[in-house]
Amino acid sequence: MELTDTVTIIGGIGGIQGIIEAIKWWRGRKVQDRHDVADVVATENENDRRQVDWLEKRLAERDAKIDRIYEELRAEQNARLEEIHRRHEVELKLTDAEAKKCHKRGCTDRIPPSDY
Repeated sequence: MELTDTVTIIGGIGGIQGIIEAIKWWRGRKVQDRHDVADVVATENENDRRQVDWLEKRLAERDAKIDRIYEELRAEQNARLEEIHRRHEVELKLTDAEAKKCHKRGCTDRIPPSDY
């Protein structure tokens, strides 16, 4: 290869500036690779953060829903307990009335005797 061919090839690839750019690229390729990897890692981390935020929001919504369901359950249980207490009071009054019932006319000499 002659000198003119070499000069023509160097001129074809950009001359001295092309050689300088090739050297810069060669020396900076590892740094650029690290930057590319860092960008990819940052993007993955951002996606993970978004997914975690979404999952936390969804978990908070489910917790709120469970809390509402427990409130309804406790209200229903209290209503049933109150109903049971009312029925027991009525049963007690009924047995008390049954004990005080008069089996004879006039009820002056009660059977069974009562202090009522």
